[in-house]
Amino acid sequence: MNKRLFALLSVLVLASMVLVACGGAAAPAATQAPAASGATEAPAAATEAPAAEAITLKIVSSLPMTGSSLTQTQTIVNAMQLRLEQANYSACGGAYTLEYEAWDDASAALGKWDPAVETENANKAAADTAIIAYLGTFNSGAAMLSIPILNAAGPLTMISPANTNPGLTKADKDLPGVTDSRYPTGVRNYSRVVAADDIQGKVAANFVKSLGATSVYILDDQELYGKGVADVFDATAQEIGLTVVGHEGIDPKAADYKALMTKISTSNAGGPPDAIYVGMVVDNNASQLLKDKFAIMGDNEKVKYVGPDGIQTQAFIDGAGADTAEGAYASVAGVALDKLPPAGLQFVKDYTAKFGNLTEPYAVYGYETMNVAIKAIEDVCAAGGDPTDRAAVNSAVFAIKDFDGALGNWSFDANGDASLTDMTFYQVQKGAYVPVGTFK
Repeated sequence: MNKRLFALLSVLVLASMVLVACGGAAAPAATQAPAASGATEAPAAATEAPAAEAITLKIVSSLPMTGSSLTQTQTIVNAMQLRLEQANYSACGGAYTLEYEAWDDASAALGKWDPAVETENANKAAADTAIIAYLGTFNSGAAMLSIPILNAAGPLTMISPANTNPGLTKADKDLPGVTDSRYPTGVRNYSRVVAADDIQGKVAANFVKSLGATSVYILDDQELYGKGVADVFDATAQEIGLTVVGHEGIDPKAADYKALMTKISTSNAGGPPDAIYVGMVVDNNASQLLKDKFAIMGDNEKVKYVGPDGIQTQAFIDGAGADTAEGAYASVAGVALDKLPPAGLQFVKDYTAKFGNLTEPYAVYGYETMNVAIKAIEDVCAAGGDPTDRAAVNSAVFAIKDFDGALGNWSFDANGDASLTDMTFYQVQKGAYVPVGTFK
């Protein structure tokens, strides 16, 4: 071979090597011919096209993570994280990565949920188009602020593990037109996995009567949730023949309630009523109210003390003291943890293994809320849709029917209410809430 020909061939070889290195000469992996039978195949990394990067879908929760409610809300957040972990933080065969952030809608200044903070959270979620589900809120008053903001943003679906005010979903349970006005797009975007107060208040009144009470004094914290459940209790009590001796709102910031309890102690023909029903959350001085009731009227056997799920938390018992709280009752939607269906019992087992003993009943509702969000995403994918589309995810939430979840088999109705109606009453016994009966 002469030197000029050798030089030319060398240049051509070098040029071909450069083209291959730049990706210009080799055929794409998907179109390359398979290796001949018996031939040695190239390493997969060298021949396979890189997998497409998963798209991130963000889910946020907005719950009071500051103040007395933390004993409940931390277990809700734990349960949501557990469900995501079980899903390997992915959906739709790995095409989407699920990212979760737990937001606080409370402030140190108030020591409970703060309207300004919740509004800020809702606006922040509305502006972040990667967020496709907003899990919350815990307080019904907070939901009333967020629903219209999120409704106008897609709508962005909102799934609550704890809101119970009927008027959030049912127009006939609120002032005319108020419920519908919260949904400016005309499309519902708010749902909840917990039974509303039109069930809780009604069952509570019947429960108090079943304890042998014939008279009751009703108190509430003047918030949407507390007053709402107290009003339903009031109406039902009168329907079933319980004498409502009085019904008034309290100041949640009062130093003490001894004057109020002194008045109640002589309100029923010179003596105390058979029972006191309090519509409130633990953050609103619930423990102090019970301590002053105990100081004036004695233990809870003499004058029954009953409340809704807002006081069914260990923080309420600890704040009042175990001896003072002994015998008090509180209701929670659903069945007791040890009476959950198989999926629910497995949740309790998994939760306990990861986070320790579970006593707060709302944890399973947090788990189910995340369960719903993940199912909606998967259902959108299964139908060939795009789970980055907020409206598609929201529609999938409302389409959930006959879902076998941790709470049992249930469905959402057109308003966003779950078909679950069981209510369990708990009594404080030796410093802890113990289930004493489940009612329809």
